Amino acid sequence: MKKLFIPKGYKQNCDLITNQKAIKFVKDNFEKVFAEKLNLTRVSAPLLVFSDTGLNDDLSGVERAVRFDVKELGRDAEIVQSLAKWKRTALKKYGFSRGYGLYTDMNAIRRDDDVDNVHSIYVDQWDWERVISREDRTIDYLKKVVLDIVKAISEVNEMTKKEFPFLTLTVNENVKFITAEQARKECPGLEGKQLEYALTKKYGTVFLMQIGKKLSNGKPHDSRAPDYDDWDLNGDILFYNEVLDAPFEISSMGIRVDEKSLLEQLKQANAENKLNFTYHKQIVSGELPLTIGGGIGQSRLCMYILQKAHIGEVQSSLWPEEVEIEALKHGINIL
Repeated sequence: MKKLFIPKGYKQNCDLITNQKAIKFVKDNFEKVFAEKLNLTRVSAPLLVFSDTGLNDDLSGVERAVRFDVKELGRDAEIVQSLAKWKRTALKKYGFSRGYGLYTDMNAIRRDDDVDNVHSIYVDQWDWERVISREDRTIDYLKKVVLDIVKAISEVNEMTKKEFPFLTLTVNENVKFITAEQARKECPGLEGKQLEYALTKKYGTVFLMQIGKKLSNGKPHDSRAPDYDDWDLNGDILFYNEVLDAPFEISSMGIRVDEKSLLEQLKQANAENKLNFTYHKQIVSGELPLTIGGGIGQSRLCMYILQKAHIGEVQSSLWPEEVEIEALKHGINIL
């Protein structure tokens, strides 16, 4: 996607004040419905973590965290990129039992992200994590949680349409579950976003599974850090976005690594040095609970339900000056 894509005939569907009211409506109601469906309790989360703990999310392993020294503490700290690892330690600290968990407002800076209609260097999402048992580490359990999340999105979408009648989106709750390898066979010759486009255009709502593991062509569908999701038990929730005529990722999620999958994936990624971090040692020793979790983009969800063409219409971030100028020419107000 280019830095700025203007859909043909696109116009903003409401004024700025109504837009802000709609954003708040979506966020307030989704937070409530989502938490109820997944048995989650809201907790406070850090903006900063120490660099030497291994708690910050490496994402695909190449993104640079915003890092600085803390004068009073004599240690380096980093702004979180996500809370995938922190949440698991928090579950232990709070003492959550099987089937219950936490969610939090996560705010992050991803300085290396390319900005376009759906990407921003400012990331806001609901990060969530729930305790599971070893028996829960199955595809069927993963699918059930995905269906709960999609149902929550659909319910909030219908609530929002009643409150703001100019909205017309219908969320397809019939999720197509498909592994990345199966998708390659179904759509031969397509990879990456082209593959996701073909799938979402056909099925509407897709959970594309097993992200990070090498496929039969020797490459993964997409990069994924080796030390949070189990690559056999994870995936992305994708919708077809009619406004952009594009695949639209709402959530990356999965059952987290246990001691076996952690060691295997670190070896595959040539990242066994991470075993020196406290977090990774706690997984290997079984000190941390087994969990499932993920992130749901707050601005992404607002953008989807409110039928916006640019993420800057629902969040305030930093954009290239030429993007702001060009957007305004087409009647798009970047916040």
